[in-house]
Amino acid sequence: MAEVHFLGTGNAFSPPGRMHALALIDGNILIDCPPTVIPQLFRANYLPTEIKHLLITHWHADHTFGLPFLLLNRKWMPSEGSDVLKLQIHLEKNGVEILSNLCRIGYPGSLEDSLKNDITWSNDKQSKLNGTEWEMDRFPVCHTPETEPHGYMLKHSSGFRLLHCGDSGPCEEIDCRVGEADVVIVEMGVPDFVDSPYHHTPSDIESLSKKFPETKILVTHNYSNSGDFRHGFESPDLLPNIHQLIDGDKLIIDDKGDFILKK
Repeated sequence: MAEVHFLGTGNAFSPPGRMHALALIDGNILIDCPPTVIPQLFRANYLPTEIKHLLITHWHADHTFGLPFLLLNRKWMPSEGSDVLKLQIHLEKNGVEILSNLCRIGYPGSLEDSLKNDITWSNDKQSKLNGTEWEMDRFPVCHTPETEPHGYMLKHSSGFRLLHCGDSGPCEEIDCRVGEADVVIVEMGVPDFVDSPYHHTPSDIESLSKKFPETKILVTHNYSNSGDFRHGFESPDLLPNIHQLIDGDKLIIDDKGDFILKK
């Protein structure tokens, strides 16, 4: 059995009721590393030292600025009796310098040995995620070009395929993979009235759903609130096979590759 736990489902603007988008797979694979990664892990009863793999989609702050906190916690405040597992970070080649500098700026002089000894950097486009039942394929998507944006196709040993589109607008790279996936995670960063080719809007996601009506689409990185708040945007009404995730939702995959969503 496999599990994808959505520890956060909000975007950079921190909509009410949501923390930054963060998916944790089987308790040891993180997709991105937002500034609030430590409280998000602790709130769901996970340990930073248990993380084996970190898959980076791009360099924007709400997706990477938690790395200094993650390394700091792993180095200085590991839970008593817990083993600090080697962390493998999967990313584009330029990201090694970018994220290393981020850690040096955040905690100068404190994380040099962590950057050297706690991390294995991987620029491979395709790889088995060692110590897990997953393998990944990283591919380019449409977002701010300077951030080197990518998505991930993740395949479980059961045959289940999970497509994480990264922070992207509609693009051919996503379209040509949706039909291969059992579940697609799409980041809906802005409402329809915002003219941005670099984000999916509600209309964009509905268009994707109409192209692939048999595919389950999960929406995260949501710009709308997730509760009864006096401010923020209300969640849009979307087609039935589109599920707007809220913090704490889980995707459960059984040994046959069948899946269910749990709140």
